[in-house]
Amino acid sequence: MVKTWATLGVDLHLEPTGTSTGTGTGTGVRRGLTDALRDAVRTGRLAPGTRLPSSRSLAADLGVARNTVADAYADLVAEGWLTARQGSGTRVADRAVVPPADTTPPRRLHTRPAYDLVPGTPDLASFPRAEWLKAARRAFTSAPYQALGYGDPRGRADLRTALAAYLARARGVRADPEHIVISAGISNGLRLIGTALRARGAHTIAVESYGLPAHWQILDGAGLRTRPLPFDELGTNPGQLTDEPAVLLTPAHQFPMGVPLRHDRRSAVVDWARRTGGLVLEDDYDGEFRYDRQPIGALQGLDPDHVVYLGTASKSLAPGLRLAWLVLPPSLADEVVKAKGGVDTCGVLDQLTLAEFITSGAHDRHVRAARLRYRRRRDNLVEALAQHAPDVHVTGIAAGFHAVLSLPPSTEQSVVQAAAWQGLALHPLSSYRHEHAQADPLDALVVGYGTPPDHAWAGAVEALCRVLP
Repeated sequence: MVKTWATLGVDLHLEPTGTSTGTGTGTGVRRGLTDALRDAVRTGRLAPGTRLPSSRSLAADLGVARNTVADAYADLVAEGWLTARQGSGTRVADRAVVPPADTTPPRRLHTRPAYDLVPGTPDLASFPRAEWLKAARRAFTSAPYQALGYGDPRGRADLRTALAAYLARARGVRADPEHIVISAGISNGLRLIGTALRARGAHTIAVESYGLPAHWQILDGAGLRTRPLPFDELGTNPGQLTDEPAVLLTPAHQFPMGVPLRHDRRSAVVDWARRTGGLVLEDDYDGEFRYDRQPIGALQGLDPDHVVYLGTASKSLAPGLRLAWLVLPPSLADEVVKAKGGVDTCGVLDQLTLAEFITSGAHDRHVRAARLRYRRRRDNLVEALAQHAPDVHVTGIAAGFHAVLSLPPSTEQSVVQAAAWQGLALHPLSSYRHEHAQADPLDALVVGYGTPPDHAWAGAVEALCRVLP
């Protein structure tokens, strides 16, 4: 029986030059193999410490004699390009890499700030790794083998079912699993909705005067021009909505201003949607985190036929999971599925894990623990500002994990620059203002208190207080 070599060793791509005598033992083959290996090490394609295949395995892959490979290895060990030790095989030696002459030097990476108070990211150090791994093991062990196929473009049915129950209980969302679509983050979800609206013939969409420019750019990329609504001391004013096909809002906790949409304005938005047939895109980005007031239910609960609910695991768990969900009106569901394509584009293992994480109760436990952690940080931030920067007014802190800090007129940029000198990453409020917003510009900082790990929190607050006027 012919012995197979398909499972031996590790793969190594080489293109040696030279010719052999027909048995794979020619000096030209040895020289060509030696040159190819030397060049791969010299240029950095084979990094220091890389383990090379055994001489037997590489000889079988290249169709040459084993002695040819062994001799090539021995030559390069003698030259210092490789090392060979009993029991550890042949490896690339630790030496400086000389890049090819025709390549440009790599760009220097920006130095990371010592403290990060940019809003939008939770405390990643507190991600529930142990519970997540337990959920992953349980979910993957019980999953049918068909789960590893291309899958339903709406996403795993088990996750959609778990989300429908959770959102109904925790956020007052009326959801049918058949009308939920899993997306690769909120950005991907907005892109899908924008594509569906554009296919309907839409050209514009109303947005808030303050929000995420990345979201406006996504909608613009889908062919929709964004028109900002007025903003006043009561928050976004939907009174100027006319015949737009849709409006994008953050009604539970407006980002970045941090105010909820008033009850009368919530009703006005729903009435507009019913009257005109428009759609309300409700971004409930941090709906789980509330501290000083009764929970505000999702706007979608008032009219599931005219409100698209967008939720995400990015704030409650981690943005790296790239998992979000769209709860769609029945009239829009098929169009969004069509925009997504014929297969599921989200990782099935994380979908299975999240479904198990929710149904087991681990998600609720994690959110409640995170809520306490963020409230402690918020209280600590407010106390520190009252002591060290009493003239700074803090707003938007009843929910979420960011705060808005008002500044004296014309000081926003100088404070941000001073923060950079202190190694503190901060975002000014102006970076979230729509270029066509009608409201007068405000000088303020948007401070995220979710990102720093616990051990860095005190230092971040101290650095912030040092740069405030």
